Amino acid sequence: MEASQIRDLRKRMDLTQQQFAGLLGVSFVTLNRWENGQSKPSAMGLAKLQQLSARESGPAGDWRAASDEVPIDQRELVRLDFLGDANALRVLVEGERLSYGHLFNPAFATEISEIDPLPHQRIAVYQRMLPQPRLRFLLADDAGAGKTIMTGLYIRESLSRRTIRRVLVVAPAGLVGNWYRELHKLFQLQFNIVVGADTKDGNPFAGKGSDLVVVSVDRLRAPRLFNALRDQRVAPYDLVVFDEAHKLSANRDPDGSFRPTDRYRLAEAIAGVRELPDDWRLPWVAHHLLLLTATPHMGKEYPYYCLWRLLEPELFSTETAFIRFPRDSRERYFIRRVKEEMVDLRGKPLYAERMCDTVSYDLSTGAVSEQALYDRTTVYIRHYYNQARLLNRQAARFAMTVFQRRMASSTWALLCSFRNRHAKLDALIDDIQSGRIPEEELRAQQERLNRKVREGRLVDVLAVKTGDEETSAAGQEEHEESEAEALGAFVATSLAELIDERGQVQDLIALAEAVHNGGQESKFERMAELLRAPQYRDQKVIIYTEHRDTLEFLRRRLEGMGYADQVAYIHGGLGFEERDAQVERFRKAHDAESKGARFFIGTDAAAEGINLQFCWILINYDVPWNPARLEQRMGRIHRYGQKRDRVAIINLVAGKTREGRVIKTLLDKLEEIRKQLGSDKVFDVVGRIFEGMSITDYIQRAVESDDEADRKALELAGQLTPEQIRAIEVREQTIYGKGGEVLTDLPQLREAMAIEAMRRLLPGYVRRYLEHAAPVIGVDFIGNLDSQFFMRPRKRGVLESLLPLLENYPESARKRFTVHRPDDGRDAIYIHPGEPVFERLSAIAIEHARSAGQRGAMFTDVSATAPYLFHVARVTIVRGIDPGIPSFNAIDVIEQRLVAIKQYADGRLIEAPVEHLLLLRPAVKSNPGSVVFLAQSNTWRLAAEEHIQRELVTRLADLQRMGATNQLKDTEEYLQIAFDYQESELAAARKRFTDQARDGQRAAHTELERIKTQQRSLASRRELVLLQARREVELIQASRVEMLATALIQPSTDPDDIKARDAEVERIAVEVAIAFEAAQGADVRDVSTPPKARLAGLNDYPGFDLMSRRASEERGIEVKGRVGVGEIELTENEWARACILRERYWLYAVFDCGGVQPRLLRVQDPFAKLITKARGSVVIGYRDITNAAEAVE
Repeated sequence: MEASQIRDLRKRMDLTQQQFAGLLGVSFVTLNRWENGQSKPSAMGLAKLQQLSARESGPAGDWRAASDEVPIDQRELVRLDFLGDANALRVLVEGERLSYGHLFNPAFATEISEIDPLPHQRIAVYQRMLPQPRLRFLLADDAGAGKTIMTGLYIRESLSRRTIRRVLVVAPAGLVGNWYRELHKLFQLQFNIVVGADTKDGNPFAGKGSDLVVVSVDRLRAPRLFNALRDQRVAPYDLVVFDEAHKLSANRDPDGSFRPTDRYRLAEAIAGVRELPDDWRLPWVAHHLLLLTATPHMGKEYPYYCLWRLLEPELFSTETAFIRFPRDSRERYFIRRVKEEMVDLRGKPLYAERMCDTVSYDLSTGAVSEQALYDRTTVYIRHYYNQARLLNRQAARFAMTVFQRRMASSTWALLCSFRNRHAKLDALIDDIQSGRIPEEELRAQQERLNRKVREGRLVDVLAVKTGDEETSAAGQEEHEESEAEALGAFVATSLAELIDERGQVQDLIALAEAVHNGGQESKFERMAELLRAPQYRDQKVIIYTEHRDTLEFLRRRLEGMGYADQVAYIHGGLGFEERDAQVERFRKAHDAESKGARFFIGTDAAAEGINLQFCWILINYDVPWNPARLEQRMGRIHRYGQKRDRVAIINLVAGKTREGRVIKTLLDKLEEIRKQLGSDKVFDVVGRIFEGMSITDYIQRAVESDDEADRKALELAGQLTPEQIRAIEVREQTIYGKGGEVLTDLPQLREAMAIEAMRRLLPGYVRRYLEHAAPVIGVDFIGNLDSQFFMRPRKRGVLESLLPLLENYPESARKRFTVHRPDDGRDAIYIHPGEPVFERLSAIAIEHARSAGQRGAMFTDVSATAPYLFHVARVTIVRGIDPGIPSFNAIDVIEQRLVAIKQYADGRLIEAPVEHLLLLRPAVKSNPGSVVFLAQSNTWRLAAEEHIQRELVTRLADLQRMGATNQLKDTEEYLQIAFDYQESELAAARKRFTDQARDGQRAAHTELERIKTQQRSLASRRELVLLQARREVELIQASRVEMLATALIQPSTDPDDIKARDAEVERIAVEVAIAFEAAQGADVRDVSTPPKARLAGLNDYPGFDLMSRRASEERGIEVKGRVGVGEIELTENEWARACILRERYWLYAVFDCGGVQPRLLRVQDPFAKLITKARGSVVIGYRDITNAAEAVE
């Protein structure tokens, strides 16, 4: 069978390489080589491929028949002769073990990610999300809670568990870059950003680079990318994440008909909603779905229900079914924590207090002054605004709003807009005068613009969208494009009127130029005063503006003040890389050595999603007229990680202008409510309070007169009361529940984290693995593995496959590596399981070592009294295929793990921890007691495989099936109820639309036919959904065991080993160590045997004998006893644990255990003091221990 045929067979079966390799009983790497033509299948492999091909159209759920029909004793196996390289075999097993890190540290992703999860984040990921075999979840924590971090943590853990492979993140356009940055920087996840242009070179959702993808929701809902997603060649995405999920809006009309947006249709398709228009159907359904939002309810019941409907379309098929769904059962699908209940491990609140200060300034006065410019511009705006209102010219009103907003921003921004307006007037006048367009076309042009406004194709982006919703393309922010178009909207209906307006604009340009060139900018001068104030001097400052023109003005002025090298900035014209570089520059200290920036100027669209909590001062140079934008700006510094107890939000307002009076009144009212409530909660809900209300409208009306400005300011302030804030809190508690679980769970969480610290794998086990793997791979590690090192290949071409992976890292880091998590610097690549460079090195090592695992190798167990075989295998529990159910057209991995067993000559088979291999020494030759295994080695191995399949794997599958069965009864009951409600609602809707049709309402006929179709299909849908629920349980199956390695383990015949194994000496040594710790007031637990270790929540072989808890710390204590004095030995496992725990690891050496008075010598951090450069198991001399020992306390 040729490579292309093997590949086509796998694709026809819709299997991943990992899944197909499991069916064939070979490794992923072997299958990959077959598919690429690098090697040919063996005779037995070819037979299995032919059987799979013949049975490809077999019965439902019989996906494993081809491999299972081959009797175990007839499978082709490499003959065991135990002459393989023991180091290579250990590299093979340890490489596999490290790739299943979650089996040894249940919070393994926290080790390999550059984060320290907070209590609420751990609770969400490890208690609520990961335990679910099928995640359909709404994560609705308050803003700033770290939903990106929780998602990344879940993805990293799920990838480690092999329960997902393909992930699609769908986010607002303004947050796509942030997702890419955070997932790469914090989790080393190499996501690709997909844009519409990517379809020109193929399908970005299929083939190489499509497994981890982030895309804008609005790009994906557009036909080009959505059709690419529908392509039959696209493998299903295992997990789909929707960020800012409340924007997936859907509602219903007064007549009850459903009104979804295209964004919601996209989510419906991915979630698996069945009743969809053909244009929105996908050939696959996401198994896991995660919705993220800080505002799931927004004060509207039906859109909130629509979010839940996406989680379980059949279970929540109607709003009534959702309302009646038991509240305690909702915890499976939902979690929300507000800022007030988020605390650190000490129980201290996470969020700093927000201090908002509105700083008013006066405009300069005189014939050529800011006040004169303001007055004349206001007259211009009022005239054309009133004209536009009378003529119903919405686009022209929008143009006046642009002038009004930019006038409040800066003279330079206003001048730029006047110049743009003048250029558009010039062009239009010239077109009419030259005859290129007739004068009558003027009215038609303006009507086309008005129609765009009415249809929502031309909108005031700054008023209706938040920063994360606003897009940037072709070097422009979305609001810049809409404003540029609006500046071409006029009220003029004749050439004469156009010429008249051009004259007015020319005069305004002249005045604006005179004011600007005169250096008058009262707002900037007021800000400069603040920057020179003692409390702000030399502090980092964020300055927000809405306009790029103002940003450029601020850059010039700050540089003119002597800050030429201390201004960082971002706007929509910068690419992601340049934005990152500017943020990094601001992050650095602004001193001569670090050359960082003191000031950071940004626009909303560019700065959204960027976390700047290392700064505590934020100046709103332009106060946004959209409260949601104000709320989002605060979130840049008001989030976890802020070191200050308070953050300063400074709003600059021209308090005597009409616009300024409205904004100042609103800001003052917010501060008044904050003081009344004794909480800054008001700043978190201001966007929700004004949802559906346009502050821009108030400000537009304020331009009419001073009295009208005051009336509008008071009217707006009246919309905001303390009672509203309290009502929002009460309503949210009613909707979401009271919360408070974070503080309650802290003691249990601290205990779990203390145990996790003792179960960590990094850096010790990774460092040890690399040292052993180096000769297998064919490289040398040059440098210090305890800090930084580089790789030197022993022969040409060994490391060529790393080159494409290294391109994802900064050039300065590509030749340096570390096994320690970096603090801030990026001068070395942090390699660990899950990181691409490590994964590639491990794949090379495992492939080279695989033959040693199959041939077997010999080891010595100093604690053994009889020889035995040690087998390591991979086992997988899956949900099989049922072609009759679309959702089950591909295998889903439920659980995958490594297992190990000891096999004795008397027939005993005992499950053992995989890390048992780390306790053993390579053996040079066999001893006579091992002959029984050498004679019939393959028979012994086949018997072990049968035992693993029959006993261990079947037990795991039964446990999974039992858990699913326990939920099935409730699921079936809720589904029946949901369909009953749906049947009832359809009947009521049919009657309603029948009545409307009789009354002659034409649209009712279409809706009536749709309802009749739904009614006809309801019974079959009910049957299919209930069948799916039952089959999901029935299809839980055990995959075939993959035997990875077998080792022959022999007792030691060395007299020194036998002497060191004296049980009485060990008992005395442990008693002495325990007595010493107890005398110091410590709580000591003996964890020296696997059962004792498991009882303490540790792995079977934790790498130390005692766990001692003192008031200030926890210690891992390794106890070594000797009859008299002499050397002691630390195993590989103990060495690695010492490397991980460092100062918290103690060696307690007890000498003279055979005498009346045993002597205790204690060494703290033996890794640093005694063993850091050792390889293999470590032998330490008595004199070395004496020299390093601590004084007795």
